[in-house]
Parts: sequence; C-alpha cells; structure tokens
Amino acid sequence: MTLYDCVILTDQRYLNDSKTDTYKHNVYFEDRLVYHALEELGLKTLRLAWDDAFFDWSSTKSVLFRTTWDYFDRFAEFSEWLELVSKQTTLLNSEALIRWNIDKHYLLDLQNNGVHIAESHFIEQGAQVSLEQLHDILDWNETVLKPCISGSARHTYHLHPETIETHETLFQELIANEAMMLQPFQHKIVSQGEISMMVFNGQFTHAVLKKAKAGDFRVQDDFGGSVHQYQPTQEEIIFAETTVQACDELPIYARVDIFEDNDGEIALSELELIEPELWFRLHPEAAKLLANGIQKRLTNL
Repeated sequence: MTLYDCVILTDQRYLNDSKTDTYKHNVYFEDRLVYHALEELGLKTLRLAWDDAFFDWSSTKSVLFRTTWDYFDRFAEFSEWLELVSKQTTLLNSEALIRWNIDKHYLLDLQNNGVHIAESHFIEQGAQVSLEQLHDILDWNETVLKPCISGSARHTYHLHPETIETHETLFQELIANEAMMLQPFQHKIVSQGEISMMVFNGQFTHAVLKKAKAGDFRVQDDFGGSVHQYQPTQEEIIFAETTVQACDELPIYARVDIFEDNDGEIALSELELIEPELWFRLHPEAAKLLANGIQKRLTNL
C-alpha cells in the first residue's frame, strides 16, 4: 500500500486548474505552493477532495484541510466523515480544534481566555424572541446578524431600524433550526477594512487587508471585496499570536481576522482554523513555513 505523508484536502470544485476562472486558479495555485513545499522536504504528498469515496485514509500519515469550502453546506455528511477519518490518520488541524472552531461560540472561550472579541450576543436555537425585542434589550440600533455555523457570509444581514421588521420572518425560520449571533455594526470595518493575520505554529508570517466594495459591508471577495498586502503593527502581531496561544492546543495554521472596533480597540472578528484562505500567492515563502511545521509535527507522531 502506498503510504503518503500528507494529503492536501480540497473539494470537488477546486480539484483542477482553470484558465478562465481566476478564483479557481488562485485556489489551485496556492494549494500547489503548499504541495511543492511539502515535496521539497521529501514528504510524499497528494491533493484530494475530502469526500473522495475511493481513497484509503489510513494510507496517509496526515491530512491538511485547505479548501474544503463546501463543508458547511454538507455539515452532517462532513461531520460523519470527520469522525471516521480522525480514527485513521492525523488531522491538521485536529478534530478537536475543527469541531470547536466550526461553531462561533468559540469566541466566548477566547474571550474568557483574555482575547478582546467583537461584542456579540448569542441566540440559541429555538429561542422565543423577536429581532425587535433583542435590539430593545441590548440597546443596539445598527447590527449584523449571522449564523453560529457558517461561511462566506451565509445568511449574514446588516440590520437597522428600517430593516428589522422585514427580516423578522426569515430570522424566525433561521432560529428554529440553528443558533444565531447578533453584533453591533462595526463602522470601521467599512471605512478601514478587516485585517487577516496568518499564524503558522504560533508564529506570525504575513497579513492582508480586506476591504468591502462601495456600498457593502462584507469584505469577502464573493461579494466584490478586495484584498491588499498589509504590513501590520507590532501590536497587531502580538494580538494575533496571543489569540492563537489562547486555544486549548496550538494550531498548525490559523488565520486571525482583526479590526478596529467602535471603541478604537483591536478586536477579534474571527479565528479561522478549518479551511481559511491564506493568500500564499502574496507571500509564497509562507507555504514553506507551513510545510516545515507539518514535517516537525509528523516527526513527533
């Protein structure tokens, strides 16, 4: 049986390169940077869709989650697969970290560990409450509503007094099936953008600045947002590394999304430990740093 050192995970949509779709090309190119960095260290590597029905997952020492971007649309299937595969090989990041990070309640754990997060109120599944009641109780006027398990800004809505009533029916449908979270609208994300800090094995490597297109508040490129190279301050670097250290175990890779909140403080927007975009194309050397970390992790297995 062929034994691999590391299988890089994607989903079916991104298995092949594209000459016409820049987005797909970037995904493929960045995964290839990681692939070649691992191969240069002498690690036998393969790139597969996570739901490949024919691969024997026990034939690889580890799997690296990279672009499994359909997992939240197929969560039940993914969760079952995750439990099965975690018994056959080493997951990077670990199953425990992935399951913890999937649900945005993890923000409360980080807050308890001293990390300053975006102000948040969690509404549990089945709660009997209206959007109007929530805004009155919290004394918030302008907010963002999002699911606790989500990605790519799925069901993320900007609410203000004129739109609360129009979103009420949808909110009731959502809260009947899943937990949601409500946050005060962060005006500086619109005016200044959101910073993504890449941290491998606890060490900051590079950063990008994400900015929403005019008239929108979502910085994801799915919604027309733009990405720019960014040189963070020492304070921002310390914040990112401290956030990663606040996890129960050290992630082999992390993306720490930060912004300046309405009070002028650095705040954590999200900590991405599952399949974050890491912008290796803007900093190719980071792929080598990640590969070095994987090699060290495998040596200690």
